[in-house]
Amino acid sequence: MQTEEFISIETFCAHHGVEFSFINTLEEFGLLELPTINQTKCIPSVQLAHLEKIVRLHFDLDINMEGIEAIVHLLNRIENLQAEITALKNQLRLYEDI
Repeated sequence: MQTEEFISIETFCAHHGVEFSFINTLEEFGLLELPTINQTKCIPSVQLAHLEKIVRLHFDLDINMEGIEAIVHLLNRIENLQAEITALKNQLRLYEDI
């Protein structure tokens, strides 16, 4: 496993002004995976942008957890479809060059 950088939940919550309960709710909904390091729940740095997006959706746009869950699911599907389109375009280019 690669070495990752982690940010403690306390640091994130203090910086963004969110409650610990909000982060725990995200974990309960399966929107976040929070490993425990030295008895402190932490956020992997690779998930930081994802978490900040969720915080903005909830607090700036007042979207509830169910709505956030649906939005995240749809964004993941779009990302997967875009990757599939890119792969198919690359395959098509191979046949066009023949």
